[in-house]
Amino acid sequence: MTPDELRLWGERFLDWVAGYHERIESFPVLSRVQPGEVAAGLPQSPPAAPEGFDAVLDDLDRVIVPGLTHWQAPGFFAFFPSPATGPSILGDLLSSGLGVQGMLWASSPACTELETLVMDWLVELCGLPRRFRSDGAGGGVIQDSASSSALCALVAARERALASSAGATLADLVIYTSSHAHSSIYKSARIAGFGADRVRYVGSDESYAMSPEALEGAVAADRAAGLVPCATVATVGTTSSLAFDPVARLAAIAGAEGMWIHVDGALAGAAAVCPEFRFVNRGLGAVDSYCFNPHKWLCTNLDCTAMWVADREALTGALSVTPEYLRNPESEKGTVIDYRDWQVPLGRRFRSLKLWLVLRWYGAEGLQTHIRSGVAWAQQFAGWVRSHPDFSLAAPAPLNLVCFRHRGGDEANRRILAALNDSGRFYLTHTVLDGRYTLRLSVGTVSTRAHHVEAAWEAITEAAARL
Repeated sequence: MTPDELRLWGERFLDWVAGYHERIESFPVLSRVQPGEVAAGLPQSPPAAPEGFDAVLDDLDRVIVPGLTHWQAPGFFAFFPSPATGPSILGDLLSSGLGVQGMLWASSPACTELETLVMDWLVELCGLPRRFRSDGAGGGVIQDSASSSALCALVAARERALASSAGATLADLVIYTSSHAHSSIYKSARIAGFGADRVRYVGSDESYAMSPEALEGAVAADRAAGLVPCATVATVGTTSSLAFDPVARLAAIAGAEGMWIHVDGALAGAAAVCPEFRFVNRGLGAVDSYCFNPHKWLCTNLDCTAMWVADREALTGALSVTPEYLRNPESEKGTVIDYRDWQVPLGRRFRSLKLWLVLRWYGAEGLQTHIRSGVAWAQQFAGWVRSHPDFSLAAPAPLNLVCFRHRGGDEANRRILAALNDSGRFYLTHTVLDGRYTLRLSVGTVSTRAHHVEAAWEAITEAAARL
């Protein structure tokens, strides 16, 4: 493809993407295709000769779009937000167009230095502890996911524990997390080599937050059994119910026991752009690592997870492998950051471009408006739930996620959810809290407005009236 052809087709494809966003409310939010239907609509063998992209655009409209669940639709209230905003889309286009490999500072200095800068910007923007800035012992890195962040943190924790516990082996090390933590914590622990019987699910309180007393008890029992407490993984804003673990108290326990403490703030961490929501940062001044996902609630598309460490040498020391073909003068001097040492893969995309564009397009004020709107609309929804005789809140709703139930029980709630999702106008998901089927409404899609939330509540109450 020549540069002129790239201009031609780039304009066509950008126009198609813009048009998709313009007409997104015309599609059913939840895809209605059956398994195998998308694949059956496309050729079963690759083309022998080059094809024009007119056929591709036709296939997008005919086959691909009907097979999509539309995460950017204003009626998308499922799982968590996953924004694809204009600045972020353009940032990804720039990253792909420049085609640089950011494994080393030397392999593309701007890729490394812009990432370091925007991560320091986020520290300031979110009111995070200064120890996470790159001008001290700590620093930040953009990972592909909170899952990868947890994996890297647990590898660093493993190496530190083995180095500081004479005679200990990997089989002796224990990881602690909440029974409401994301499933990626267990997966990360297993990948990092911890046994399935060395991951402890600590009990929670009535708000589904990890209990410090239960953590102390679990640690004491393991110490008595001759095991070595290695790391605690806390969550600020759990996936199921947006519960907030008491990080400060958990960090004090971890510190006293010589454990690494990692905090997963995947969704809720973005709320800290608003000073009034910085309760999400409580206790972070005493943790070893922390992450949240701009690709959930900060107007940045997948993939973009912001991770910070208080001591970058603890992370890079655990992950660095230097074959001869990667050696270069600047790395040898130790005067630059090589982000290959902060992650599992060697290669890395220029992810910081899209975050940089988002921060410059919206500014702090624009991002704060987005977060505040989502919280306000969710709080209004929670108020409707509280005041309705047939519904109740299933968990506290401090930000943009509302967990609620109909008094009719599990089957009634399943029927309400099915009615909403079958309508094509909305998509909600569920969880189970205290053994009870629970509906979730997560507000944060960039296109959502107050009237969409109100329409969802009207549809919910109408479905309930038909039970």
